[in-house]
Amino acid sequence: MNPAQPDCDVAILGGGLAGLCLAIQLRQRDPSIRVTVLERNAHPVREAAFKVGESTVEIGAHYFSQVLGLRAHLDEQQIRKFGFRFFFSEGRRQVDRCTELGVSQLLPAPSWQLDRGRFENFLGEHARGLGVDFRDAAVVRGFELGEGDAPHLVRFEHTGDAATLTAHWLVDAAGRANLLKRKLDLAEPNDHDANAAWWRVDGHVDPQDWSDDPDWLQRCTPPLRWQSTNHMCGPGYWFWLIPLASDSHSLGIVCDAAMHPLETINTHARAMDWLREHQPRMATALEDPRHAVQDFRFLRHFSHGCKQVFSDRRWAITGEAGVFLDPFYSPGSDFIAISNGYVCDLIERERAGEPIAQRADIYQQLYFSFYRSTLTLYQDQYPLFGDAQVMPLKVIWDYTYYWGMLAPLYISDRAAHLPVLGRLREVFSQANGLNVSMQAMLREWGQRNRELDDGVAGPLDGRDLDQFKLEWFRAINRSITAQLDDDAFVAQLKGNLALMARLAAELSANARTMHPSLDDHGLSALLPAPDEAGEPLLPPQWYGVTEPAAG
Repeated sequence: MNPAQPDCDVAILGGGLAGLCLAIQLRQRDPSIRVTVLERNAHPVREAAFKVGESTVEIGAHYFSQVLGLRAHLDEQQIRKFGFRFFFSEGRRQVDRCTELGVSQLLPAPSWQLDRGRFENFLGEHARGLGVDFRDAAVVRGFELGEGDAPHLVRFEHTGDAATLTAHWLVDAAGRANLLKRKLDLAEPNDHDANAAWWRVDGHVDPQDWSDDPDWLQRCTPPLRWQSTNHMCGPGYWFWLIPLASDSHSLGIVCDAAMHPLETINTHARAMDWLREHQPRMATALEDPRHAVQDFRFLRHFSHGCKQVFSDRRWAITGEAGVFLDPFYSPGSDFIAISNGYVCDLIERERAGEPIAQRADIYQQLYFSFYRSTLTLYQDQYPLFGDAQVMPLKVIWDYTYYWGMLAPLYISDRAAHLPVLGRLREVFSQANGLNVSMQAMLREWGQRNRELDDGVAGPLDGRDLDQFKLEWFRAINRSITAQLDDDAFVAQLKGNLALMARLAAELSANARTMHPSLDDHGLSALLPAPDEAGEPLLPPQWYGVTEPAAG
């Protein structure tokens, strides 16, 4: 066999969200590239498929709608997301009397709820229409990585028949099958031990049905709470509700493994008993016979890392086959977008004859830095999830960090722009330092609250924490899609860093007002002087006190 003429230029193992999107992106960027996708499941798959990753946020939404050009499908065949929404409703039936955090109106940057079955069926047909050799019902049985310029060899079964395929590039997008990771011993654990159980039911679950209070019902314009990714929060866990366009609703319990053992939620009956204890209003809603159960799955210790994802030996790992963090904040499609972009760039450069070893190393360092910085949002933070005082503040902080740094970098198409990344090295370093210190402070703040005999102080019940009313919050969301030249973009991120520092100063001051002996966690060296803090960013009710401390 002539090693210069393999069967295809790129073989992608796995035709789920990551693999099909990568195939489409490769063909859109170079219509001459020969791409073969091997997918275990037969297509079309059923709608409301088992898979998680149905809620998108701004990076993933931009990737699907703009980078891949799928906006029409998203608008016509999926559900526009009404933002994230959080109810601090542990053990409560009167959800309308709990603290609610969310937006009353849509924010400028769009996102969608994805029916994964419907979306992947569409992606499969779209890929074939672009000339991708998409082979469903194809089970990979083994592979060998070629040395030097020799092609990689893949052995698989397709519709029951044994077959082989040679490819110049090999990409593992097969999710938790971990094909390359297992072969090359690349598995890497992390310190985030959480479990999940999830299922789908017929029909949509509408929070508007949970109350007859006219003021509560009219908080949102239009009244589309059901289109949000709704989070029912309590100590050590959150419960998701995600509407799907196939007239189904996705439901899931995600919990700290030590605080809520998997054995308490690993069957549908146990999960329902768990809901009756922790989220009784939700359990009552799901006992309605109109919400027939479609499926049920659980996963132990879902969070994992990887030692390497990009190689100059013409292989790469993308999607869940590489790293996976946590479904909270819905980062899965974000990391698919970032990883697929780097993979496309490396493949294009290598095929053009450019040495890629150094660039592959740089992209991997960047990708892992995004992974590690995002991991700090979750590690040891689940005990906070039921804290109606601290958790809304953490959510605001985490959003500001994401919208201020990573989202604009990707959406402006600068995640692989090394000259701009070099100019922003110190900005990202300072932002990461602020975030690490803030996560530690928030963690301790929550711990101190739990140690109070009377629980969290302040009027926390029934608060409407409307993010839309925060003008600066709307502005930073709007800014992530701004079209700027390099100088203006660098200035924008420096401004976002200054905003982060102001917010950190304000949160720190309020934490130490309640707990004067709270550890500094290194924040004082990173924060602006008090006379530079400006007006408070959050009104008093966000802190559950009459008057917040100045920044």
